[in-house]
Amino acid sequence: MTDGDEQAPGPAVSDGEQPDPAVAASSGALRRRRGWPLWTALALVLALVACGVPGVLLLGLVGDAAGRPAAGRDDPAAAAARRLGVRMTAQLDRQASALLGGDRAGFLAVAEPAARPDLTRRYAALRALRVTVWQPTADGVPAAVDGRPGEWRLAVTVRYCFVVPGCTPSTVEIGTRWHLVGEEPRLLAVEESRAKPAGARPWEVSDLAVAVGKRTVVATTPALRAKLPGLLAQAEAAATVADRYAVTGTPPDRYLVFYAGRAEWQRWYGGGRPKWTAGYAVGVGGGHHDVVLNAPSLTSAGVDELLRHELTHAASLPDHGYSDRSSWWLVEGLAEYAGADGQPVGRYEGLAEVRTLVHGGWTGRLDSLAPADDAADDRVGGSYGVGYLAVRHLVDRYGEQRVLDFFRTVVHEHRSLDDAADQMFGERWSALHDDCVAYVRAVAG
Repeated sequence: MTDGDEQAPGPAVSDGEQPDPAVAASSGALRRRRGWPLWTALALVLALVACGVPGVLLLGLVGDAAGRPAAGRDDPAAAAARRLGVRMTAQLDRQASALLGGDRAGFLAVAEPAARPDLTRRYAALRALRVTVWQPTADGVPAAVDGRPGEWRLAVTVRYCFVVPGCTPSTVEIGTRWHLVGEEPRLLAVEESRAKPAGARPWEVSDLAVAVGKRTVVATTPALRAKLPGLLAQAEAAATVADRYAVTGTPPDRYLVFYAGRAEWQRWYGGGRPKWTAGYAVGVGGGHHDVVLNAPSLTSAGVDELLRHELTHAASLPDHGYSDRSSWWLVEGLAEYAGADGQPVGRYEGLAEVRTLVHGGWTGRLDSLAPADDAADDRVGGSYGVGYLAVRHLVDRYGEQRVLDFFRTVVHEHRSLDDAADQMFGERWSALHDDCVAYVRAVAG
């Protein structure tokens, strides 16, 4: 069976395909006020492979599934496991070809009936996202699963792209479980990935409706599909701003934005974000960061600025984000600066919260700004605002390009602030830091 979905450029809105009845988804966050995650006996191993004893196949977590290595590479069991792994990989390759070719029946053909409902949903979501690359690779050889005779576990890494065939692929690590039907390995079920830092992608666990534009892809649940045309227009406008902040010189080929309802916010990418988070960007490999917006916390007035903020994270952050909390002010300050999109400082929405923070016992250190996960909204808003004002002051003094070079040196190249300031600004960081803080205090009044 072949889909009829087109790959034509330009905006388009599509739902995931309907299941076949016969076969029967270092982040930046803006504050809430904006509205705005025992070995198996060798005899058993050989008997299973040689005789093709039927078993059960489940697809589970690489890190959590109970299993063990098949055997050493030089014994018969290991050779048998390698041969079995080759057959499993061939099945995965057949499935990938069917996915890219729009052949849902072929995609499902490698699986047992119990796996097909979940695989049908994944297939539909991936096709709606216009998957262009899907390359599964086995990580090692199959391992027998404790307590489940006939089951095998194979770790798999998938490289994938959406819309753009020539992109640098993102990656996801999954665990696959198999059993034999005769000599043929068969897939039984699919379970979401939970590899850190990303967690389960939306297309793994949810039905999706998707809109595709020139620079962005926006996806949500079918229940929220009516939001897609407006969100796509807003995302396209935000992308033109965010492209300017690609500090390595090349913007993302596409920005991928997921609009999460209440349940999806708690599940997509592992959930568990701070209570004040309205959006975040999460690295998914290949230089890509997926953006997630928390629909219940947003108002129409806050979406534009939030999109500019989060897409700027996607454009500016390294592949795996950043880990130095002392740089939080710089990372979030740049995103806030982009979110403000040139508006006068006096119109910045968070000035009242900046004032509260500055006069409420702030240490005056930029490297201590990062708020706790349970911080109050005004503390969060004030922290973002101080970061914005510090970056704004540096831009006013040295220009955007030198500040972007400073950001790249600190966040991408992991150089100290002292080295970066000396190289990019010809100044001591201690003096610049105090100058930025003085500016913040003057604006706060």
